[in-house]
Amino acid sequence: MQFIAPFDAVFLLAESRDQPMHVGSLQLFEPPEHAGADFAAQIYDRLLHYTDVDPTFRKRPATMLGRPQLAWTYAEEVDLAYHVRRLAVPRPGRIDQLVELASTLHSHLLDRHRPLWEFHVIEGLADGRLALYSKMHHALIDGVSAQRLVRRTLTDDPSSTSPRVPWQAARPHRHAKPGGGRSTARRLVSAAASAASLLDTARTALLRHQLTLPCAAPHTMFNVPIGGARRSVVGSWPLERLRHVQKATGSTVNDVALAMSAGALRRYLLDRNALPDKPLIAMVPVSLRCAGDQETNGVKVGATLCNLATDIADPLDRLRVVSASMRDSKAVYRTLSHHQTMALSAVLLSPLALTLVPALMSWTSPTFNLVISNVPGSDEPLYWNGARLDASYPLSIPFDGQAVNITLASTAQNLDFGLVGCRRSVPQLPRLLEHLEDALTELESAAP
Repeated sequence: MQFIAPFDAVFLLAESRDQPMHVGSLQLFEPPEHAGADFAAQIYDRLLHYTDVDPTFRKRPATMLGRPQLAWTYAEEVDLAYHVRRLAVPRPGRIDQLVELASTLHSHLLDRHRPLWEFHVIEGLADGRLALYSKMHHALIDGVSAQRLVRRTLTDDPSSTSPRVPWQAARPHRHAKPGGGRSTARRLVSAAASAASLLDTARTALLRHQLTLPCAAPHTMFNVPIGGARRSVVGSWPLERLRHVQKATGSTVNDVALAMSAGALRRYLLDRNALPDKPLIAMVPVSLRCAGDQETNGVKVGATLCNLATDIADPLDRLRVVSASMRDSKAVYRTLSHHQTMALSAVLLSPLALTLVPALMSWTSPTFNLVISNVPGSDEPLYWNGARLDASYPLSIPFDGQAVNITLASTAQNLDFGLVGCRRSVPQLPRLLEHLEDALTELESAAP
């Protein structure tokens, strides 16, 4: 058995029927010209022969010393017929039907008696494309790791017809071993030893640099207890449109994507007479992996809090506030060590524990209003078994007090948005997707 890192264990401890803690991905592929009607069936049959399963995909929670979620154990046998499934979209095979199917799959908890992942091959789309929906528990993987796994299963060679699978992806030479709990303990001791330095760092970061503070977010319709049913919507935008705004305003593509989201949230809340006077605050995850870290197991993410300026009507003024908020946070993080960054992230997110207790939610200010995450992807066309990847929509985690999540990733020259919300708490989620287009159009029109 292997001890579970404390940060990873949080995702297991916080999970409930109403709050699944897995991340997912919905990918769309254009089959090669020579593919027949049984293309999906052929791929599925081939996948079941990849029985050499990587240790990360054998992990499941174990009970140690009478307590669950303290350690990982490794399944000796993995039933691929359970973890890898073949489904079909009902007729007439529209994209919205595919997304609805993915929403249903994304609502279901992973079975903790088995390794915590699933992989679904989906056919039946009217346009002939193939879809893959996959999900994996956040205790095993973070967004950057998920994208790395996706990238390792893909190739830039359209003639390659040997499908690579995430549960058998090539791993780097340096990887976590069952004794890895000792290195986790050493990291925690090292962080604790610099507690005085951390407090000074936190004080400097939060006060002198005037970063956005936790619990400065207003109450909104998103910051309520949620149910277990999910609704997902997806959409893609050409990166060139965002780059035009970026170049005209001296911002970054990520700033523009955040401003798009801010504009969409503002319009969505205005339509419901629910826009607060104070600006919404987004938690924006940042990868804590160094340049040479190619691991795909574990969670290594930090947090910044971004002022979305939803109280500002002018789209360019809103973008300027968003850019300044992200720029100030990045400037502080660049001065910190890896351990200080993790600790400062913990300071920023520590009040979140109170909002996870439903009885306390109405008595506390939200730590932030929602998570908006931008996961790096590939700028070049990619292929899987000869099929071209057209889109890769990340589907992440709403949780109690945070009823909607926005995650995006780049695929070739597009930016793919995946929005996931509680069906009960976030009505008419597709409207939010429409408002993303409106917000980008406003930015394009206003950009010099």
